[in-house]
Amino acid sequence: MLADVALAMVLGSGIGLEREFARKPAGLRTHMLVAGAAAMLVEGARGLLHQFVGPGAAPQVRFDPIPVITAVVTAVGFLGAGTIIRQEAGEHVEGLTTAASMLFAATVGAVTSLREYGLALGATLLALATLHLVGAMEKKIRSRRGPAPPASRA
Repeated sequence: MLADVALAMVLGSGIGLEREFARKPAGLRTHMLVAGAAAMLVEGARGLLHQFVGPGAAPQVRFDPIPVITAVVTAVGFLGAGTIIRQEAGEHVEGLTTAASMLFAATVGAVTSLREYGLALGATLLALATLHLVGAMEKKIRSRRGPAPPASRA
């Protein structure tokens, strides 16, 4: 169980490092802890089932990670909301990508604890490509478009 939590934290650190280098409010430690917490909650739920139900339980009793993952998503939503900043009377919003990356890190943690290691690693690599490569493309597109026109106040 601890190895899965540690692996989730390592994978979360990759996403967190990218956010750290981009100088975002939620960086390395936050993403590591979010991924590790998600993994630990799923692992803990599985452990509780084994501890209190035992291997000789009826076949109808089994581990269902969905309620735990739902709770993780809800909790990360609150954390993500704290990273979103609205400026200039709501015309400029920052932190949405960081909030999404925190949700992604939590999902990687949950998938890791479900022992879907290939999916967790592949998804982490996809997230890094999205954050880094697609982010660079967005900057190029924005620089070619020029500044946004002023918003009309109707």
